[in-house]
Parts: sequence; structure tokens; C-alpha cells
Amino acid sequence: MDLKEYERAKFELAEILRSVALLSNGQRPEDVQRLRELFARLAEDRFNLVVVGRFSRGKSSLMNAILGTDRLPVGIVPLTSVITTVAYGSKEQVIIHYQGGRLSSEASIELLPEYVTQMHNPGNARQVKMAEVRLPIEILRRGFYFVDTPGLGSPSLENTRTTEGFLPEADAFLLVTSYESPLSGEELRILRAASSSARRVFVVVNKQDLVSREERSLVLRYLREQLAESVGQNVPRVFSVSAREGLEAKRSQDATQLAASGVPELEAELVRFLLAEKSAEFLLRLCDRIADLAQEWAPPSAEATRLKERLHSLAKRIAQDGPAAAHRVAETVKSVESNSLHGVRPCEICERILHAVFDFLCQYQYDLSARSDVQQGHARHGGLCGPHTWQYASLASPQGICTGYPTLLERLAECLRSAASAGWSPAVAALQIHALLPTVDTCVLCCLRAKVEAEAISSIVDRLKTPGENGLSSLSAICILHLSCLIAAIGDASTRRELLEREAEILTRIAEDMRRYATKHDAIRRVLANDEELEASQRALCALIGLRNANAAAPTR
Repeated sequence: MDLKEYERAKFELAEILRSVALLSNGQRPEDVQRLRELFARLAEDRFNLVVVGRFSRGKSSLMNAILGTDRLPVGIVPLTSVITTVAYGSKEQVIIHYQGGRLSSEASIELLPEYVTQMHNPGNARQVKMAEVRLPIEILRRGFYFVDTPGLGSPSLENTRTTEGFLPEADAFLLVTSYESPLSGEELRILRAASSSARRVFVVVNKQDLVSREERSLVLRYLREQLAESVGQNVPRVFSVSAREGLEAKRSQDATQLAASGVPELEAELVRFLLAEKSAEFLLRLCDRIADLAQEWAPPSAEATRLKERLHSLAKRIAQDGPAAAHRVAETVKSVESNSLHGVRPCEICERILHAVFDFLCQYQYDLSARSDVQQGHARHGGLCGPHTWQYASLASPQGICTGYPTLLERLAECLRSAASAGWSPAVAALQIHALLPTVDTCVLCCLRAKVEAEAISSIVDRLKTPGENGLSSLSAICILHLSCLIAAIGDASTRRELLEREAEILTRIAEDMRRYATKHDAIRRVLANDEELEASQRALCALIGLRNANAAAPTR
């Protein structure tokens, strides 16, 4: 499985769990608690990667390189003085958690050094328990939770204690050393402790750009010998990297330099471990726990049998697909880095229509209340269509409506009196009355909407002919209603295909956010939901039918 398949498996488990709850004959308080605990495990699942090593090894630099950002402070003196976690967030944000029961506070990312560095917070004088950094970076959204720890062996003994106290929280360790003085005594001690707990350790030798190839080979050979002596048979894999060059390469999109930095190879191994080992183990344990719950709760029935078969099939698929994940790791890492759709705005065609309609109505509601020629034209066209009438009413005052609409009502009254005296049959009378209603061709706002829509689609078609920033990458999420119009206007087959694939990814992302929100809601962990998940229900409706009022129009006849 890749990272998306892993999440889909979690979503399927959540669906099965909801179905099991519906089949139960009644739940005691302790049963409800068991159900919520299982939902909580699905909602809170994360991969704690704890980064450890002596100060000045480049731990923060390495995390910046993996994340493709420069938001974590770096330097050559002991920097990090408190635990700093890095997780996904819809926007850049820092939450400071304090010791002693003090309320948490928010800070801008620029102020992070004030709380986590030895220079600005010596000996943790501010009593910070943890700094939680949230960044809109896709690999974090897919399950990674980085933990940057204070450097071992720094002049502050408290820094070392803080790091060692957090080690039990780790799912895996990223032990960062460097070519300058590889594998210190403190790092060896951490390595032995991690190895004895059967948790995975990834050893990274940073700053390979500072030594020659010959020196690099000598250091790596020495390290492997030291590791074999210290931990025996289960020698962790050693990665040689240049965090500085890796970050530079990601920024400049230099694939050759990035590969030479060694960072992609490390990323691939981290993802492989998450998918092939950690994730499969986590999902299989949950399958077992949900199966036990279904056995206890669900009375014998065809639906209960179907659920158990579905659960068994899912567990079998997870067990078979886990080891095969290693073959798809490179594609997974690449897609995580390149296909981030964070912050894609709603349908720009709808937005242009809304702006044009609003601007028109701002002037029209005034003219309709003050000018007799506008009132006569308004009456002649039968007014505005139903949806646009209510948009007008949301802007107009009661006084404006009362001065602008009498002419229309008087004209309609005259038409109805004529119909009454004509003696038409019910069918003919109904048709004549229906003809009084405005259509898309007579409602001035429907005509404006059609004109702006056509202009917006033409503008996008022209933009898509230009590759790069002004092309597909700059496009908003197009609602399904306008997507059909846009596809029909694009002549190039490859552009149509790329657009459809991109829109499919956007819909998939929204669906994932909706499922995450639903799972956190079931677990009563809504506080864990990020902004994208909280807004997912509205974003889904906008993706289907466009922005509210943008696609309002009279029926055709």
C-alpha cells in the first residue's frame, strides 16, 4: 500500500466500526467507551519520528531539508532547548505548551526561536514544555510527526534530560551525527537504549559536503564497525547526507543536486518503514480489536456476516500488501512532494460571477428605486428570476423595494385582468401566466451571469495554453458545473486529461478531509481537526454545485 491506500484502509475500518455499532443490541457505558477508544486510535494515528543527536549535528537542518522548508531555526551553537514537534496544519502556526498547568498560547512562526533556542530561552527559563509547529506540508499530512529534541552533550544538562525523557514516545529514531566527530558517547548510549526497546533507528551522518569521498568512505566504515560492536546483529542502516544541499536543491528544484545530497534515499526508507512495517502492524491490530467487538456486539444476521467477511478481506489485503510497499516508495515520496493541493481556492468562475453580480446589484438596486426608466424596463422583462430576486433583496432596503417594484406588480395585475376577461381555457390561461415569468434570456442578471461565465471560461482556456505558473498550476478548484463547460472549450487533449486528473485529486483530497473529520467526530476528538477538515463539508458542496448564488438562474422554457 502507498500512503493514500493506507488512509483508505483506515477510512474503511471507520466505516466498519460504525456499522458494528449500528448492529449492536444496546451498549453499556463501558461499551460506548470501547467504541470511542477505537475511533480515537484511528483519529489520532501518527508516526512519531524522534530526531536525536549532539548539538550542532544539523538535526533541525535535516528536518528542514526533508520538509523542504526553512522554518525551523538552525545554527552552530546549541540551539534547541525544548522539545519542538512538527505536524500538519492548514496554516503556519506555533502553539506553545507550558509547564505547571499554564494555558497554551499561540505565536507566529517567526517568533519560534524566542521559545525554543538556548540563546533566547536559556535553560528553558520560560518553562516551555513543548513547542508545536504546524505547517501545510503534504508529507506531514500523510502521517509523519517529527520531534526535534535538544542536543545531547550541550553545556545545559537540562537539555539532555529533556531529550531522554521524551524517548519513550518514539515510534522510531532518527539519530543524526556528522562527519566532524561521528557517533559520540551520548549518541551511542541513546542508540543502545533504542535498540534494546526494539524500535527502529535510522543513523544519519550529516555534512557530507564538508569532506572528500575518501574521507566519507573511511568515516562510514568506522561507523558501521562501531555500530556492530554496540548493538550486535541488528545494525541500523547508515545514511550519508548533506541537509544544506538537500534543502537548496528542493528550493531550486534541482533533481541532480537533490539526489547527490542523499536526502531522497533517507526519505524513501522512512516512508518504506511507515508503510511496510509500522502502518500494517497498526491496521492489523485494529482489525483484530474491531473483530472482537463485532463478535461480542453484533447478533447473528446476514449483515453481521457480511461485515465480518469485509473485515477479514481487509485484514488479508493489508497483510499481503504491506511488504510490497517497498517497491512503490519512490513514487509515493514523489507524489507526496509534488501533488500538494493545500490552499487551492474555490471555483474562480463562480467567484467572477459573484463579483460581477454583486457589483451590478449595488448599482441596480439604487437605479431601480430612483429611476422610472429602469422601473419600466424591469417591469417589461417581468423582473428578475427567483434566485436573483432574493439576491437583490439581500442588498436592497424595504424603501428601495417599495419604490422599485410597484411598476412591475401593476403591469402583472393588468395582465391578469386581461386573462380574466379573455375567457381562456385553464391550460391556455396557465401558459399565459407562465409567460409573464422572466427567463434566462429576459432576466438581466441571468444574461450578465452567462456573459461573465463565458468570458471566464475563455480566459482560463487562454491561460492553460501557457505552461508554468500561469497555466494549470495557478488554476482554482473548478466546480463540476463549470468543469463540464471548461472541458468542452479546451481543444488540446493532453490539457483536458491533466485538468481532469487534477480535479480528481482535488475531489479525492476533500473526501479524505471529510472522512478524517467524521472519524475525529466519532472519537469526540474534534479538537484535532485542522481547518481543512472543519471546512470539508462546505468545500465538498462548493466542488459539486459551485459557490452559493453563483449558479442561480431562471429555468429555460
